[in-house]
Amino acid sequence: MIELIKTIEEQVISAIAELDSLRSFEEARQKFLGKKSQLSQLSGKMRDLSIEEKKEVGALLNQTRRSVELALDQKYQEIQTIEDTKLINTGDRTLPARLPRTGAVHPISIIRRRAMESLKTLGFVMAEGPEIETEFYCFDALNTPADHPARNEKDTFYFDSGELLRTHTSSVQIRTMQKETLPLRIMSPGSAYRRDEIDATHLCVFNQLEGLYVTESVGLAELKGVLEAFFMNLFGDDTELRFRPHFFPFTEPSFEIDIKLKVSGKEDKWIEVAGCGLVDPAVFDSVAQLRGDETFSSKNVSGFAFGMGLDRLAMIEWGIADIRDLITGDVRFLQQFA
Repeated sequence: MIELIKTIEEQVISAIAELDSLRSFEEARQKFLGKKSQLSQLSGKMRDLSIEEKKEVGALLNQTRRSVELALDQKYQEIQTIEDTKLINTGDRTLPARLPRTGAVHPISIIRRRAMESLKTLGFVMAEGPEIETEFYCFDALNTPADHPARNEKDTFYFDSGELLRTHTSSVQIRTMQKETLPLRIMSPGSAYRRDEIDATHLCVFNQLEGLYVTESVGLAELKGVLEAFFMNLFGDDTELRFRPHFFPFTEPSFEIDIKLKVSGKEDKWIEVAGCGLVDPAVFDSVAQLRGDETFSSKNVSGFAFGMGLDRLAMIEWGIADIRDLITGDVRFLQQFA
């Protein structure tokens, strides 16, 4: 068998040297190294050999395979070089060169950076948390009852482990209060996931930016002042916005914020971009229990929280009528930001 292996190696190396195209190269690789190759068939016959013969024959088969693979790799490089040279020589060198396309930052990245810079001027600092969360951090600690629709599998992406893809970055607020001290003023950007039907204003994966301010005493006046300053700074002093009473399990009272979307050639319309409110005392008490101290007890602190969709802020800023344009990757759409 040893002599046969050596003979096969010589024949295969010789055949590889005769290859002259990439197509023939692919066929040769299957013929010489595939499951039906002579080397593979010889490997199957090793079970009939003695232990000593198996060691010698096995070592020779491995060496032969490496030799064949090396010969194939070298021949591939040789054929590829020839093909590239042919392609270069057939081109018209008198044609004008193609100018490189100018890249650009994606509109979501632009609005995220601007929004964070705006909040930074108001004293907010960065805070992050995991996208794969537990029900405790995403719902329980945020005063979300067990029968709340958001906890249903029709609304939230669950794993078999019981963990889930966070439905909002509010979970970062709990994780931050768990380990930080007062006063607390954070912003938490990141992805959120919900089983929403995708349409002109909704995505199942969207970009969110939340804020939280906790101190000994703060009220609605501060909340409204901070958010008005933020949106005016982001979109200009002529920005039209309104606060509407709403309900969120983790804030009381709660509001939604609408901003008038102005798209060229279309009638202006209000679009909801953010939710906000004073932090519900039950949330603070959950944090106090989690920490095992009274630092964030509702008896000692108050605060406000807000969350907004960066995708919708981008729609406001550039008059984008359909939120899906932000995720399709259509170069014709993205070129306007270059």
